[in-house]
Amino acid sequence: MRLVLDWDGTCTATDGLVLAVQRFGDPDVFEAAERGIGRRLTLHEVIDMELATMRVPVAEAVAFLLAELPLRPGFREVVAAHRPLILSSGFRELIEPLLVREGIDAEVLANRIDESPLARGEGWRAVWRDSAVCTVCGEACKRATLPAGEIVFVGDGYSDLCAAKAATRVFARDRLCGYLDAAGVAWEPYDDLFDVLRALG
Repeated sequence: MRLVLDWDGTCTATDGLVLAVQRFGDPDVFEAAERGIGRRLTLHEVIDMELATMRVPVAEAVAFLLAELPLRPGFREVVAAHRPLILSSGFRELIEPLLVREGIDAEVLANRIDESPLARGEGWRAVWRDSAVCTVCGEACKRATLPAGEIVFVGDGYSDLCAAKAATRVFARDRLCGYLDAAGVAWEPYDDLFDVLRALG
């Protein structure tokens, strides 16, 4: 059974992408976009709107996250014990420096950031790893990238919902819990990743 972890808010103590957008982007656009997610806007549309307000070099945002964003307790131990796949709707440029900071080697599937629009006075642009529309949820999601076979999925938010529905076992926290309840999907709670480690035995 393969362990798959979301990144932002799951492997990290809080959502790093949200933290960066709130620090360097437009908070009004952020709030409007977040209210529309899963209703009138897809996840990709929400992130595209938020990234377009980011007008600082990626390196500046990375430096901020390196100084401000801790990993969730138990992450290092889960990686050592289970070699999980980190499957993120976020961006490699914001994930990999934190792994380097911690000296952790982990497999990551995520999107990329194009900061070339900054030269034109525009914001960041997402380069999506996979934009194929899922036949289950109707938008581009993580489900298509799940490894074959039985999956243990650990997540915390909207971007994790469709993948969690396809998993054999789900650990959830924060908003994902309510989404799964509404979908009638069983889940197990976790606070830190030591909880997941203990449950997996």
